[in-house]
Amino acid sequence: MSNQPPTLEDVAREAGVSRATVSRVVNGVRNVDPAIQELVHRAVERTGYAPNRAARALVTRRAETVALVVSGAGDSPQDTQEGFAARVFTDPFFGRVVAGAVGFLRPRSMHPVLMFAETAEDRQEVLTYLRQGRADGALVVSTHPDDPLPALLAEAGLPAVLFARPARPVALSHVDLDHRHGGRLAAQHLLARGCRRPATVAGPLDVPASRERLAGFRETLARAGHPRVPVVEGGFTLDSGIAATARLLDRHPGTDGVFAANDLMAQGACRLLAGRGVRVPQDIAVIGFDDSAIALSCVPPLTTVRQPVERMAAEMARLLDERVRGERAEPVSVVLAPELVVRESA
Repeated sequence: MSNQPPTLEDVAREAGVSRATVSRVVNGVRNVDPAIQELVHRAVERTGYAPNRAARALVTRRAETVALVVSGAGDSPQDTQEGFAARVFTDPFFGRVVAGAVGFLRPRSMHPVLMFAETAEDRQEVLTYLRQGRADGALVVSTHPDDPLPALLAEAGLPAVLFARPARPVALSHVDLDHRHGGRLAAQHLLARGCRRPATVAGPLDVPASRERLAGFRETLARAGHPRVPVVEGGFTLDSGIAATARLLDRHPGTDGVFAANDLMAQGACRLLAGRGVRVPQDIAVIGFDDSAIALSCVPPLTTVRQPVERMAAEMARLLDERVRGERAEPVSVVLAPELVVRESA
């Protein structure tokens, strides 16, 4: 019995096709009949053939690796990567981004490399990594509107796709949500419940998504006869949700409905209200935004505006793949629709 690993010729014999056809399928050439692709994939499984990645890279000129970059705007050495990473991993949003991206990449034998870019040195490391061809491109999640990385990537002409519309225009594709409509959905639901004194815990107002959610909420309430809606700004964290809700109730004790601009802040609002003996939703209805795992673990379970993060991340990966393959040259924006998910909090 031979100890040699299976070859392209072995796969070709098993599939009943030519070696060239197997090579095209294995290397991801797209103009191959789907039925032939299926034959080859099954033959690969039966033979146990594993492509030589180094040899394949010479053919495809691809690293088969994608940098998944979580980027901030820090410039100080005190902004340690460890501290930044800790903040990232405590937010369920980022786990959903990874899941969505991997869901697209894995079936295509592409592998994500997680990188953090919180300092100027980190950003240069990302640029060098891409310039050296160690990754085919970058999927970028910016955590701060002043993040310089998107502009640096665009100026360098490196393939990259952004999660969310950047605060300042750059020549990169991005995938986003219709946040304004999400704010409208929250306002409409509070009105339908009979709330007469609605208010909101907004996200950071230097973030475009926060401003859009707030605008949609305000516009809908204004049309319904509520021109002055109390607004308190939070920071998209649990603690900021608690603190902002406390300020809101201290200033506006008659509030009977709260729209928090993400689920973490909505969870904070529910905790603060429970601590004050206020019933949710009987006394104050609470609506979140994201439909993350927190929405189900919250007490009571959150009514929330769903942001399809996994689908958005998969769409980012698709756009990047098209860019790397040369199928798409000009930047595009893809905007998905939110939906309201009704649970017990409102």
